[in-house]
Amino acid sequence: MASPLARAASLKIKLGALVAVSVLFATVIATVGANSKVTPWLVVPVTIAVALAVTQWLAAGMTAPLRAMTQAAGRMAQGDYTSAIPVGGNDEVADLARAFRAMATDLQDADQQRRQLIATVSHELRTPAAALRALLENMADGVTPADPANLESALGQADRLSDLLTDLLTLSRLDAGVTDLRLESVAVQELLDEVVAEYAAGGRPVTTQIDVRPPTLTVRAEPARLRQAVTNLLDNAARHTPSGTTVTLTAATAAPDRWHLDIADGGPGIAEADRDRIFERFGTDSAGGTGLGLAITRWVAEIHGGTVAAIDPQPGRRGARLRLMLPTDPPTRIRPDSVAGVRMPPGPPTPPRAPSSRPPGAPIPLDLARPERAVASRPRPAEGPVIDGLFGRVWPETVREGRPRLVALAALVGAMAGLLLPERDTGIAWSVVLLATGAAVVMAARRRTWMTAITAVLGVGLAALATLRAAEVVVPLSILAAALLIVVTIVPVSSAYGLMGAAAAWPTAGIRGLPWLGRSLARSGTATKWWRVARTATISLLALAVFGSLFASADAIFGHWVDVLIPDLTVDTFVARLFVGIFFGGVALAGMYLAINPIRDEALTLPKGRPLAHPWEWLVPVGLIVATYLLFIIAQASAWLGGHDFVQRATGLTYADYVHQGFGQLTVATVLTLVVVALTVRKVPQADPGDRLLLRVVLGLLCILTLAVVASALWRMHLYQQAFGYTTLRLLVDFFEAWVAIVVVMVMVAGITFRGRWIPTAAVVAGAALVLCFGLLNPDAWVAERNLQRYAATGKLDGSYLTSLSADAAPAVAASTLSPADKRCILGNGPGQFLTEDDALEWNLGRVRARAALAQVGPGQASRSCAPIGS
Repeated sequence: MASPLARAASLKIKLGALVAVSVLFATVIATVGANSKVTPWLVVPVTIAVALAVTQWLAAGMTAPLRAMTQAAGRMAQGDYTSAIPVGGNDEVADLARAFRAMATDLQDADQQRRQLIATVSHELRTPAAALRALLENMADGVTPADPANLESALGQADRLSDLLTDLLTLSRLDAGVTDLRLESVAVQELLDEVVAEYAAGGRPVTTQIDVRPPTLTVRAEPARLRQAVTNLLDNAARHTPSGTTVTLTAATAAPDRWHLDIADGGPGIAEADRDRIFERFGTDSAGGTGLGLAITRWVAEIHGGTVAAIDPQPGRRGARLRLMLPTDPPTRIRPDSVAGVRMPPGPPTPPRAPSSRPPGAPIPLDLARPERAVASRPRPAEGPVIDGLFGRVWPETVREGRPRLVALAALVGAMAGLLLPERDTGIAWSVVLLATGAAVVMAARRRTWMTAITAVLGVGLAALATLRAAEVVVPLSILAAALLIVVTIVPVSSAYGLMGAAAAWPTAGIRGLPWLGRSLARSGTATKWWRVARTATISLLALAVFGSLFASADAIFGHWVDVLIPDLTVDTFVARLFVGIFFGGVALAGMYLAINPIRDEALTLPKGRPLAHPWEWLVPVGLIVATYLLFIIAQASAWLGGHDFVQRATGLTYADYVHQGFGQLTVATVLTLVVVALTVRKVPQADPGDRLLLRVVLGLLCILTLAVVASALWRMHLYQQAFGYTTLRLLVDFFEAWVAIVVVMVMVAGITFRGRWIPTAAVVAGAALVLCFGLLNPDAWVAERNLQRYAATGKLDGSYLTSLSADAAPAVAASTLSPADKRCILGNGPGQFLTEDDALEWNLGRVRARAALAQVGPGQASRSCAPIGS
């Protein structure tokens, strides 16, 4: 996905534009949402999501070269120089990427030369060395006589080794790159005669023809190095010249300040593809050879300010023709440019000679020259997943390729929510959207386990509560419980820390998955099928909107049908639908990203740390907590046995005030007890059976006392509700205490085997099941029934609280023993005050039953002046 800032010439300009455009988008979206009276719960997350998406779009490609260079540097450290570095734009990062790519190319060339060195030199050294060793051992064993012919053969192999080593040593001296020349006047004719004579005296006769024009040609050069260059050229020509042919050396002036030396042979010639490569270090032509001599010749030419090259032979002749072009008076100090001196690293130590398996006296074959195996390249290191520095090792991106289908599915969920939910109360539409969102997230994980089945069953029930109940507290609770169910289904968790981290990862995926979203959109842009589908859908919707609006304004009946079938698309409702669609689509997409790239539970789990050295270090604090629990239970038993008079004498409080006091503290104490148990298990050593038994007894006793405190809290709440009435919040607290008790029992079961990795998932399942039971219980109706029963028994009723209940409470009010006037007053000021007709997608069982109750009681008057009910 190309960034619109790709052509900016400076990184500062890109960053400034990035900040400015992102802030502008966020401001516009927040302003539009506020002016359209969209709830802040939608405006804030949608604004943040759009701002981050715009930032990702504008920043696309800005850091790609840096990431690629980081990966390439890691692979280069292991010998792989083939990484492709993307280069785009004209900013400082692009310049760095180009320089890095040029460096990688140079290093790759150097590495290739090193490998060629190993292959070529090992072959060139092994052949004469092996032949010389075989010959000498055969002579030592008496298999081959030590006559002059065999000694001459051994001397020839030693000379070959000496020549090769001399070339390597000479080449290693050339790596300095800057050389001072000791220039002298050199007569070219005399130099060529001496080189030919010395070459022939070395036992390598060759027929030569020297032609110097003018014969008195004299130049300035360093005699030793110029002689070395000419010798290497002559040796190269002699090796390729068949017997009976002549090597021609022609020297002449080429310009007033330059001269050249051509050396031509009668061999097969040099292919055009090899003409540059033969002068590279360790480069060879198709005929073989190390190429060291010609590399030295190029270096000599360049430090004199000249060149050497292979040129076409003269017309009518065949063979190779090399030209050495030099100035007649070169400068004394020249830095060569074309010969890249790559220093050779010191070789490995020579291994000890292995004992020979050849029987004594057996001859060693002299023909040991054989093709060597190709030098194996280093294995390419495996590329690990790219992990953003913000998330570290906690959340690696295991699936990096884009998934256009998931993005399309999230867009479909968002479009469905935007069309169905705005301007509708909870009902069928909400259940459908919640089911679609949860199903999209769970199916993206592609993991089918027993948790998937449990989530499907409970999820359907929790989503159905939006259709069955009208109470405002039920739907948020069911959404929260369903979200936690989905989290433990798509992310395997084994600790409380892992559960909290996985739950926080769902909204955080909006940031973590932005690069993945960009790759998905880029991949969808290259897919012809998806592009055609999107284009067809866009054109079709545009045509439908244009022609539908024209026909709707032209015919009243057609316009009525349009109003029924198509939702209201005024400016305010369109903005609201847009915000709702983006929110639900983003939630679905973030959940699907978490499903395919789950956060690492083991990275979120804290290490156990150093265990306690002595049992008393944990027995003392835990024992004090157990003693505190025991004293509290004794106090509770005393109050229960002593009754109202005892409590009033001891505390000065009525029994009702006494049972109300401290209920919140007891709830916090039970939760903290679970924390104490978890910390104790982490710090206490469990290797010894005695330690495990002691831990089971102490923590088991603490859990039993915690259950007793939970039971006491539930009993106190029951007494308080009987004294002061029932509320939905108090009923919800009862369910929460029941869930805490279930978790405590789970901890006691896990303490038998010391295996509690299943507890977080089981606790979430139990909590979701309790939320479903809470919704199916119809809390507002249950609370209304209990308060009306209390009124029938005591004559006390909080009528103002009944008016605050939802439509679910209307049937209970209508069926009560209240007077018709009191019923109409409660229903008119409460559950039935805002009831309007619902469409098919807004159908809700609680509101349907409330309308029936209103029809039974009769119309009520919404007024604040109703007479008080009860006392």
